[in-house]
Amino acid sequence: MKHTIQHLILTSCLALNVGCAATGKSDSFTFTPDFPLSFKFSVLATYVPAKGETCTVPGGKNTQLGFNMEGQEYKPAADIVLHRTVSGCPLALHLVEIKVTGIYGEDWGDRSSDTAWIAVRNEALVQSKGTFNAAGKSAFSGQCQWLFRTVGKLRRIVKILECKNTDAQGNVTKAHPFTVFTRDQLPGKTVRLTIKLADEEKPGWGDTWVQVPGGWKRCMGKGFEDQHAYCNGNYTDFSTFRMPDGRDTCTIYPGCTENKEVTP
Repeated sequence: MKHTIQHLILTSCLALNVGCAATGKSDSFTFTPDFPLSFKFSVLATYVPAKGETCTVPGGKNTQLGFNMEGQEYKPAADIVLHRTVSGCPLALHLVEIKVTGIYGEDWGDRSSDTAWIAVRNEALVQSKGTFNAAGKSAFSGQCQWLFRTVGKLRRIVKILECKNTDAQGNVTKAHPFTVFTRDQLPGKTVRLTIKLADEEKPGWGDTWVQVPGGWKRCMGKGFEDQHAYCNGNYTDFSTFRMPDGRDTCTIYPGCTENKEVTP
């Protein structure tokens, strides 16, 4: 029978928003962030048919669960179930996408995000996997870098967040923060993602800013209408720009010392 006692129990657990298994043991794990100040996170957990199942979910609907999504109450951790049943089809957790969001100003758009990942696999498919300590905790890490650029006629500063994985020695790699576990490792455990912020911000791309004492100067290009404004060998003509806090006569980023002049 497709609707086994175990499947019914898992369905009941989901309805109660708790993690449990037919044996009475936990069927969930907890994700916790260790992020810089003013950083937040959200999680999107994706489920696929459990091992050995041939069923499908019509249209693939309801095969994802979100935490700290828009409109939801923000919580400091996410309790993620490993199994759930949708449209009579038993599903198992396959991938957890963690959205890392940095906030750098007071306006709604003064934020940027990048992603980290937790993969969950069947035991036979994993050769290299994360480990847990005696307290049932595991951690992986990354470093996020702010990349700055200017937009609009006032050349307002906006920032792009770029997050990369770090290895056991703290070296930054080319990949996004990532870890993988087998499904039997996770019940009742805690997985933490530690994000550190790079000490210095960098231009979004090359030959648009010139490094000077105190920061960077923005090349003028062909004028304020020139949104790309590459230096193209002209390292003497620079433009002002507007900071996220409203100062619009700045000449050096981030070491702007000009008085605050908010333009209506």
